[in-house]
Amino acid sequence: MDIPVLHRLALNESPYPPLPSVREAMQRAVAQAHRYPQFHPDDLTERIADWCRVAPDRVMVGSGSIGVALQLLQAVVEPGDTVAYAWRTFDAYPLLVAMVGARPIPVPLSPDGRQDLDALLAALDHSTRVVVLCNPHNPTGSLVTSDDLSAFLHHVPRHVTVLLDEAYVEFARDADLPDTPTLVAEYPNLLVLRTFSKAYGLAALRVGYGLGAPDLMARIRRHQLPFGINTVATEAVKASLQAGSELRRRVDTIVAERERLQLHLVDLGWHIRPSHTNSVWLSAPEPVDAGATALTAAGVEVRHYPGEGLRLTVGNREANDAVLAAMAGVESCSLLSEQG
Repeated sequence: MDIPVLHRLALNESPYPPLPSVREAMQRAVAQAHRYPQFHPDDLTERIADWCRVAPDRVMVGSGSIGVALQLLQAVVEPGDTVAYAWRTFDAYPLLVAMVGARPIPVPLSPDGRQDLDALLAALDHSTRVVVLCNPHNPTGSLVTSDDLSAFLHHVPRHVTVLLDEAYVEFARDADLPDTPTLVAEYPNLLVLRTFSKAYGLAALRVGYGLGAPDLMARIRRHQLPFGINTVATEAVKASLQAGSELRRRVDTIVAERERLQLHLVDLGWHIRPSHTNSVWLSAPEPVDAGATALTAAGVEVRHYPGEGLRLTVGNREANDAVLAAMAGVESCSLLSEQG
């Protein structure tokens, strides 16, 4: 008999629905569903630019950050070119690379789950058009610090565009978090991706944006799908930008739950490195496969990479308690080593 899923913790979704003010804006927009949205989302672009304190020609809005990423690849990659990225990473990147006919260059993570910046630089050559970084990293939650990112950007050849995916940046609390708006002004080959799917809880509405130099944005904008951002999504984003303090409190709650989840998992004997996203990463040689089995039996759906790792999305308190109860029954490597 199939076990019902009680807690969905596989896709790094927010555990909270849109704020009441956001839902009201969405409902008002539904009444205009018989009208087309803007041909291109110029009004939303200007609103996001004002919010980010940059000129509108430095902003690109798309169907989630993945939509902007695809438009970048369409703009700068020719069939046969290469795209480098750390692996493992967000599962969509190999798919996007295949869609534009490029050759993927996956670069293994370091043993501690970080993106190996030196190895990524070594993988770049005359055929490379894009190198992808996720910061904070998905799925391990690791962070590329400000100094390390600056050094990396300094050494990337100018014919290579750096796609810096900051989908989880709102959950990072590290003092060494890079100041990417400043870096965008310094490096014309840098595109920063952000999304309203994670911290803002609008995953179903598919709105993301990119920040970059005007020339790069102009190239990407040529591949923008007309009528690509619907009116309900537009109004939801605008209302979310007006509800900044409420959303920050929600994010702070998720961060606090992340820290609680990590602390209790460590108490249970699991070896965990600090996360800077809205998830917690458990990696082999810890018994991640046994953990996945225990979680499934408890009705908890998580992202399982067999033999490699478990990514646990931080849910509400009830969901996180269910994770802890299930994982308490799995003996971890550290506990076994202490007993030996």
